[in-house]
Amino acid sequence: MEIQIAVAKVNKSAAPDSGDTLEVVERPGGGLSVVLADGRSSGHGTKTVSMLVVRRVISLLAEGVRDGDAARATSDYLFSEYGGKASSALNILSVDLSSQTIVLTRNNEIPIYIARGESSERLEGTSPSLGAERNIKPVITEIPIQPGLTIVLSTDGLANAGLQHAAPMDVSTTLRGLLEDSDPPAQVIADALLAQAMQLDNYRPEDDMSVVVMRVMPHKGDEARRMSIRVPIL
Repeated sequence: MEIQIAVAKVNKSAAPDSGDTLEVVERPGGGLSVVLADGRSSGHGTKTVSMLVVRRVISLLAEGVRDGDAARATSDYLFSEYGGKASSALNILSVDLSSQTIVLTRNNEIPIYIARGESSERLEGTSPSLGAERNIKPVITEIPIQPGLTIVLSTDGLANAGLQHAAPMDVSTTLRGLLEDSDPPAQVIADALLAQAMQLDNYRPEDDMSVVVMRVMPHKGDEARRMSIRVPIL
């Protein structure tokens, strides 16, 4: 087996910067974590907030702090720094090779989608955004690593695409359609979901859009780990 993780993201239409920030960090016990934050603030730059959250979380994860503890500590720090006037949605997707599980940690109202083969489900249950108050606890879900597993998480810009035009995004249906037609790599799924969200917003995104797709696929090729990044400069 091999783990594939892909990301696709765009800024809000006409916005010079994105309030969504994403980073990947290797875990001390093996595996890696993807940290995605969507900053929200009053009087403070949303990018500043989301970058603060992501950098705080990944520094704690790199030290071996558990995902849930890293989220709680970062929330308390954000509340202390901004007095409750800034907050951030958070998703942490961790591939934990020591336990052979995927750990999903979130302070976010946006569902996570999980597919096993061609069937899919929505992970509901929400937790307040980081920094909104003290002692906020994340929602944590642990899933065994198994062939055919697909996980999709996003920020609200993608999940809410099309709402302004009475044609809301249906991530679950799109995901099932992609998996029924073939066995696509993670990047193909991420690109397809972003493309549909862009289309539903008439190619003028109402908000920053970020989508992360993780797939467990049959292993092919050598033993090297690879990551590629593409950033258009306009």
